[in-house]
Amino acid sequence: MSSPTSQQPACPSARERLWRGVRLGFPIFLGYVPVGAAFGILARSWGFTSAQAVTCSATALAGAGQFIGLSLMYGGASVATVLLATTVVNLRYVLFGATLSPYLRGNAMPTQLWLAFSLTDETFAVNIDDNRRGLADAASMAGVGIVAWTGWVLGTGLGALGGSAIGDPTRWGVDFAMPAMFTALLVAQIEGRRHLAVAALAAVLAVGFMLVLPGKWYIIAASIVAAFVGAVAER
Repeated sequence: MSSPTSQQPACPSARERLWRGVRLGFPIFLGYVPVGAAFGILARSWGFTSAQAVTCSATALAGAGQFIGLSLMYGGASVATVLLATTVVNLRYVLFGATLSPYLRGNAMPTQLWLAFSLTDETFAVNIDDNRRGLADAASMAGVGIVAWTGWVLGTGLGALGGSAIGDPTRWGVDFAMPAMFTALLVAQIEGRRHLAVAALAAVLAVGFMLVLPGKWYIIAASIVAAFVGAVAER
């Protein structure tokens, strides 16, 4: 007769947790490939080489920030303007990182650096939802980041190399891939009326701030205000 200890399931290894994260992030992969391809096509049509486009995605993983930076460079903006605009757009990652940081203390610095590098809107949503279930850890988060990065870089490469055959990506509805993915992630995050109310508030604030704030500051402002209201309501 086996002892009670032997009947307990074994703790998953780091490799198993990593692959679990890869499976969790696979829908992000599917969304990033077409959007990354759109970036690759635009980069090639605006003077980038295929290697430059792929290197940009491989070292930045910035999504909207890359599109904005690309359009500004194509329009002749200065380096300082490009850096300032992309910094403003990507300030939301400071909020994401601060939210995840309490769960990552004690992990090795290389692990934390990779998780910071691979932090996007989509990986954050998947990881924070997984954390609510009590399942997320550094290994699974790393897996989500790996598959997301792979999809983004692969898509960029496909777009850069085959862009001439595809033509205008918008006629295939590629520009809707990112909003559709955001919508799906939002639906997965909503667990009650309070979450729905905060999401609706963020949307209304974003539209309102867009009319009065320059650049992409309306995204940051709407996120901060809605998050504050949500935190107060939670208390």
